[in-house]
Amino acid sequence: MKAWAVQDAKARFSEFLEACLTNGPQLVTKRGAEAAVLVPATEWRRLHAAAKPSLKELLLATPARTETLAPPRGTARRRPVPPMR
Repeated sequence: MKAWAVQDAKARFSEFLEACLTNGPQLVTKRGAEAAVLVPATEWRRLHAAAKPSLKELLLATPARTETLAPPRGTARRRPVPPMR
């Protein structure tokens, strides 16, 4: 994956986009630090479809799907507890 400074990516956007479409994802750096990645739309759709929902998304879903967060309870009976004195 080639790294592009943000100034170069802006100045040569057509070349930047073409590199993404022919060579795959392209990294954009800002002041030497990784900032973003440009990926082809088909790759983005594949990655997005393969992503599993986050805990936040599960809890905010209507209705919240909390049954996937904990395994089902067993059918074992509890032991008897003697009364307190």
